[in-house]
Amino acid sequence: MRDPYEVLGVPRGAAAGQIKSAFRKLAKKHHPDANKDDPKAADKFAEANSAYEILGDEAKRKQFDAGEIDADGKPRFQGFQGFEGAHPGGGFGAGAGPDVHFETFTWGPQGAQRSGRAGGGFGGIDDILKDMMGGRARRGGGRSFEPEEFAPPPGRDAVASTTITLSDLAHGGSRRVYLPTGKEVDVKIPAGLSDGQQIRLKGQGFSDGGAPGDAIVTVHIAKHPYFERDGANIRLELPITLYEAVLGGKVRVPTLDGAVELNIPANTSGGRTFRLKGKGLPDKAGQGDLLATVRIVLPDTIDSELDELMRRWRDDKPYDPRKNLG
Repeated sequence: MRDPYEVLGVPRGAAAGQIKSAFRKLAKKHHPDANKDDPKAADKFAEANSAYEILGDEAKRKQFDAGEIDADGKPRFQGFQGFEGAHPGGGFGAGAGPDVHFETFTWGPQGAQRSGRAGGGFGGIDDILKDMMGGRARRGGGRSFEPEEFAPPPGRDAVASTTITLSDLAHGGSRRVYLPTGKEVDVKIPAGLSDGQQIRLKGQGFSDGGAPGDAIVTVHIAKHPYFERDGANIRLELPITLYEAVLGGKVRVPTLDGAVELNIPANTSGGRTFRLKGKGLPDKAGQGDLLATVRIVLPDTIDSELDELMRRWRDDKPYDPRKNLG
């Protein structure tokens, strides 16, 4: 992935609020739900989300700035530390001190003979083979080794990750993932999948000459510009006008399946939550709901008529919404 600062378009000294604002702007611009005709939008959205996963986390950002992790959040190789017997150009044991002891072996009719300086550390060839073969080696025809004992070890697992949207999670299906083995595979997205959950694909890893290992795919769920996940439910802060709160009316509410109309009753207070059944996420127990919490928003500009109305209301019909707070 590209440098996360470059992806979000912010300088390295950017404040946390500036980084969050840049991510929200890109997320709204490239969100797949708003760019259904642009096949590249999902990749741009995923790239912005991956960049924010690093820069939006204070600890990960410090690790990236210090060069401890790369743009994908993976640790960088730092080399070996504290091995006194290894020196550049000197080979193994070069520069070793006087307390380091080595042994040599001579091979003759009587088997392996040990020689060298004091200090020990190695046994005869029987002991060496015994350690290597888990105690099964025998000299002089005690037993023969079976072919499977020399079979190549099983292959390594291949590690990959992918990022999906809440809409992907809601509608299921699969996601194409590129593995470090060079393969492309379609990963089925199960219902109720959690952020950071891993999916194991049998036999899709590295073979290394033997049976292939598995592929382990970590699935991340991208942050949505205005939806919050709450288990199988999703939450939304729904802004309404003052007159809609007082007089009531129908307002359009976005969902993962498209906008729907919600009837706001007259005299609705801010903070009231409306439940839209079945508009959440699927899980093993069924389908979650959309929970829309009302937030009353005043006009951006000062209105003298509204000010005068509120003064008359305050003077003629006062009330105290905080009387039960003590």
